[in-house]
Amino acid sequence: MNFPENLINVVESILFGAGRPLRISEIKALLGSQSMDIDLPNIKVALNEIEDRYISSSLELKEVASGYRLQIRNEYGDFLYPLWHDSSHKLSNALMETISIIAYKQPVTRGDIEEIRGVSASTQIMRSLLDRDWIKAVGYRDVPGRPVLYETTKTFLNDLNLKSINDLPALPEALQVEATLDQLEVG
Repeated sequence: MNFPENLINVVESILFGAGRPLRISEIKALLGSQSMDIDLPNIKVALNEIEDRYISSSLELKEVASGYRLQIRNEYGDFLYPLWHDSSHKLSNALMETISIIAYKQPVTRGDIEEIRGVSASTQIMRSLLDRDWIKAVGYRDVPGRPVLYETTKTFLNDLNLKSINDLPALPEALQVEATLDQLEVG
């Protein structure tokens, strides 16, 4: 190998301590701030070594929309559920329906959401999705009233353990939109 012997451990500690996904360029910048001039391919090699290190572990290196992160494998999540269970953060069916519509049909307006759901898209639901940083305003539809267009964010993808919106499960014609995101586990 053409990089420092402890690079794997250094990159692992950065990912462990970050508390959020990091892009390879961010890892390089952090290494550079400590006078470690490491190129991107060597960081990628270190990430591959870390991934291999955790193959038979309860942890995994996961690439999501915002970069790489260390996380607990899904099959071990149930053991931690009692530690973090807080019913005040439970997602309502209306919120799940709304985010499903946005994810699969983006960019959409509130009017589009209301047309698909058949009921009003409440301001509270839209505010909740904006506050969670699951959706963002990306422009305005060029029609009278110029309604805001919404689409999902990288935070939404990260929270659902997805690298891109294309990783969402296929939407069968017979399946209602509101049931689709119930198949995904929120990370």
